[in-house]
Amino acid sequence: MPKYIAAIDQGTTSTRCILFDHGGNIVSLDQKEHEQVYPRPGWVEHDALEIWENTQRVIRGALEASGLIVTDIAAIGITNQRETTVVWERTTGRPVCNAIVWQDTRTDLICNELAKEGGQDRLRSRTGLPLATYFSGPKIKWILDTVPGARQKAEKGELLFGNMDTWVLWNMTGAHVTDVTNASRTLLMNLKTLDWDEQILNLLGIPRSMLPKIRSSAEVYGNARGGLGGVPLAGDLGDQQAALFGQTCFSAGEAKNTYGTGCFMLMNTGEQPVLSRNGLLTTLGYRIGDKPAVYALEGSIAITGALVQWLRDNLGMIEKSSDVEALARSVEDSGGIYFVPAFSGLFAPYWRSDARGAIVGLTRFVNKGHLARAALEATAFQTREVLDAMEKDSGVRLTALKVDGGMVFNELLMQFQADILDVPVIRPKVAETTALGAAYAAGLAVGFWKDNDELRLNWGKDKEWKPSMPSTKREQLYTGWKKAVTRTFDWIE
Repeated sequence: MPKYIAAIDQGTTSTRCILFDHGGNIVSLDQKEHEQVYPRPGWVEHDALEIWENTQRVIRGALEASGLIVTDIAAIGITNQRETTVVWERTTGRPVCNAIVWQDTRTDLICNELAKEGGQDRLRSRTGLPLATYFSGPKIKWILDTVPGARQKAEKGELLFGNMDTWVLWNMTGAHVTDVTNASRTLLMNLKTLDWDEQILNLLGIPRSMLPKIRSSAEVYGNARGGLGGVPLAGDLGDQQAALFGQTCFSAGEAKNTYGTGCFMLMNTGEQPVLSRNGLLTTLGYRIGDKPAVYALEGSIAITGALVQWLRDNLGMIEKSSDVEALARSVEDSGGIYFVPAFSGLFAPYWRSDARGAIVGLTRFVNKGHLARAALEATAFQTREVLDAMEKDSGVRLTALKVDGGMVFNELLMQFQADILDVPVIRPKVAETTALGAAYAAGLAVGFWKDNDELRLNWGKDKEWKPSMPSTKREQLYTGWKKAVTRTFDWIE
């Protein structure tokens, strides 16, 4: 009898395959980075064929590292960078252009044009989302309007669209499907019907024939081909929703924050969508089989871990990302500076695509240690802004925050996060909760795990950071941050 679940985690900077046992423990892992393509300022692309090749490589690598064989695997789950948009030819599988990444801002003019009638929140009541460059729908329109011959092919039914989950799933099984969480990030799905919204498709000029079928987050979509041939592919969740599920936030009011390339806080709001009045997104949390869908509020921050990568790759301040903590600890504080990383505009709670990054408060006293510390603090300040908005929308005061992602092993950041939020910050024993959530969904679909209660038993606390900063200092620092953010507005006309 198969004893393991495979999770494919297709992220913004790399693709991983992780094998989990019944206790939710990692058995083996393989990972491969892919190229980040920046053709113009504000443009971010990926080679979808490279990502598919890497996916096959990490599947082989994870199996080899574990010594397991295909028959040991009960099911496969996929989790993915959301909103990143691929359009490919139905017959050849060739993308018509590079994938347009969620951080990309090229659709700014499209979004502004759409907002002329009804404003930025024109589609929020139906989709839960503002008009923003972040989401897939405007990216599809850009591809159809810009790539020679694309619109004609699409109207003939010759092109397919998918976020990265659909791209990987189609290549693995031949099924053209997505789940409710990924569909809810396109700006094309109606929150109430959980189906594509015909009026919005007409507004953007997107043929329905391009779009995948919307399914639940846990069901068998098809059997895999290739390295995991014959294994059912049975779980599909966008990365942040997968982390919510992996953190076992199954009750309304429970929340998690994932620290990756960007930073994403999600709160389970139960079986009814809560429309935000404070700049948050209303999104699908998950849907297991034929059970009712569960909704969430989300605060999305574009640049957090990516800022550390920028210090490494563009400025050469550190050799590897993990070095940032030691550099930041070389100073007592940020030296009075704030680093607002609005490289792709500002996401929640502002949604300002006209913003650009800024370092404010510079004096000759400031050195690279201060810059490193300010970069880490920026993540914590942005999280505080999202938490404030979430508490206003939900009426729920968080008593603790569950955290995951690569940056949660940065002790300095986690302590500062607890201090600036004034709530305990808790890291679970298994920090790979994004992949774990996808594994859980797939396992539930095939009966590997019985129910949510069984999954809760797997969750355990690894470390907790408690706030220790005086309230006067906390609010003084936060007031300075809010002031710094205003300095980034209106850079792009």
